[in-house]
Formats: sequence, C-alpha cells, structure tokens
Amino acid sequence: MVVSTTPRALALAITLAVLGQSAPAGAAVEATTANSVKHDYRYGPRLEGFRYPYPLQQFDLTSQGVPLQMAYMDVAPTARGQGDGQTAVLLHGKNFCGATWEDTIKALTGAGYRVVAPDQIGFCASTKPEHYQYSFQQLAANTDALLKHLGIEQAIMIGHSTGGMLATRYALMYPQATAKLVMVNPIGLEDWKALGVPARSVDQWRERELKTTADSIRAYERKTYYGGTWKPEYERWVDMLAGLSNGPGKQLVAWNSALIYDMIYTQPVVYEFPLLKVPTVLLIGDADTTAIGADIAPPDVKARLGHYKLLGKQAARAIPGSRLVEFSGKGHAPQMEDPAMFHRALLEELGR
Repeated sequence: MVVSTTPRALALAITLAVLGQSAPAGAAVEATTANSVKHDYRYGPRLEGFRYPYPLQQFDLTSQGVPLQMAYMDVAPTARGQGDGQTAVLLHGKNFCGATWEDTIKALTGAGYRVVAPDQIGFCASTKPEHYQYSFQQLAANTDALLKHLGIEQAIMIGHSTGGMLATRYALMYPQATAKLVMVNPIGLEDWKALGVPARSVDQWRERELKTTADSIRAYERKTYYGGTWKPEYERWVDMLAGLSNGPGKQLVAWNSALIYDMIYTQPVVYEFPLLKVPTVLLIGDADTTAIGADIAPPDVKARLGHYKLLGKQAARAIPGSRLVEFSGKGHAPQMEDPAMFHRALLEELGR
C-alpha cells in the first residue's frame, strides 16, 4: 500500500520511533514525496520530511519477536527494453538510502526493468528497533521476505557499499533467487579486523555517531566518495544524513547505526567469495579509499587499507567467472559521481 504523511501521523511516528516501537498497522509513517525539501538538517527518525523520488510503501514483518516496517520503492518499467520481465533489487550502503538510487532507478526502468529499492531495517525510512541483533543473514532474510511478499521469485541483486556485502550474503543464501549479482564499490573486500584495525565497542560507535554533523558528513564524502571534488547535487545527500542524525530520533538513530557498524566490522564476507555460484559483476571506482575503522587505525595499518584499484582485482580473481569493470579516477559512489558513464556500463553488463 502507499501511505501519506499527515501532521498527526508524523507526530505519532516520531514518538513511537524514539521509543523504539513500530507504528500500528495503517499508520502513516513514510517519508514525504513532496517536491520541497527543508534544508534544516532535522528529519524524523524514519526520515519523515525527506523527499523520496518515488512513492514509498511499507512491508510489515515480524523479526526477532518485534513487529517492524520495511520501507521500499517498487517502480514499474517506463519503457520496453532489455529488462522486460526482469526485476532489479537495489541494496543501499551504510551512509545511503533507497532514495540515493534515484538515477539508477530511472535508468533501469527506462530499459524495461522493474525496480525494487528497500530501506533495510535500521536505516532511513524503515523501523529502527530499540533492540536488534544485526547480521547480514538477518537483513538478507528480511529482503527475501519482502520479495516473496511482492511475488518476485528471482531478481538481479545490485548492492552498493555495505549493500554489496548484503547482496553477497543474499546470493550465498538464496542462489536460486539470484539471477545475477552486481556489486558497486562494495565494502568488505578486505577484513579490516584481521588487518589490524582496532575494535570499537558498540558504545564507542554510538558516541562517534552522536557527533555526526553536516560538516563532518560533507568532508568525509568529499574526500572518500568523490575524489576531493564536490557538486551542488551532492548536498541533498548530506542533508538527508545530517537531518536523520540530528532530528528528534537522534539517540535511537545513533544506537542502530552503532549496531550496524559493529555488524559490518565483525562479519566479513570476503572469505566466502569463492563460494558464489551466480553470475557476478564488480563495478569499481578505483580511486575509492573506503575502509571501516581507518580513522583509528595505526599509520602502518591505515596505509594498507582501502586500495580499491587492487581490491577490485583481488575480488574478481576470487569470485568464479566474475567480471570486473573499473572506472578510472572515480570514488566510492560512481553511480552518483558520473551517472551517465555508470549506467551505460551497468546496462551493458546486465545485457550480457
């Protein structure tokens, strides 16, 4: 179902989310799809007030004994093309949301693909539980439940950043449901813990997340995602993250973010790449330097981390029959840095 936001429903959603509770069935809790965006860096704990590019829907599920809602966009093809009859599932990264796939959704639906873009539990417009044991297996199972709910038996799984780790886990758990695996600058191409990155406790991650500001987000993204450059259109994604992190759900958002970072750090998938049995493509911006915990790693360890020009090639060698497409000089989010270039490559690979 598609629901809309009213002031009363928004207040209810914010109150419940701050308490770590799910809204009752039928409550209007999704982010707005209005044309205007407030640039005040304060959105609700489920991104209430932030504009999504397509209507959001809510999938009700019970997980770990708690009723939850998983927000998602389900976008029909806008033209006939190579994707006729196929579904692409877009899995966002840690500091991203389904909304950040906007250009990719347009490119894929224009080529005939149906596109499903969920916000994972704990992220963006979905429920942020007060207590949840995060694992990539759990997020993969949640995603599979959503696809079954939508009647989708097989899909192309496209994962970016942390979504690449999730897409890998999904393909390992549900190979028959995975028509193709596409990883876009996935993290987890190396095991940071084994390489010497110090561990942070969940409490330490939480304290770090509570210090998040628009300026800190912008500085990190400029350096890591876009190779030191900046475009006005990137500001919307700073607004999205800063508004979520500093809105009325600040404490709950930081807590879930901390649990998710702990999951990423402690659950590497790199050792299981040789076990993949589905057609796999790696789309890699080779100037990417993303590495979880690099900010607290000793200098000699930090110097060895996040070299995607090498990591992409290593991953391609480890994954049976995989294909590697590298984008020279591009950073962590090539689909946002150079959409035209990226989508030409993506559609070409999907058409093989």
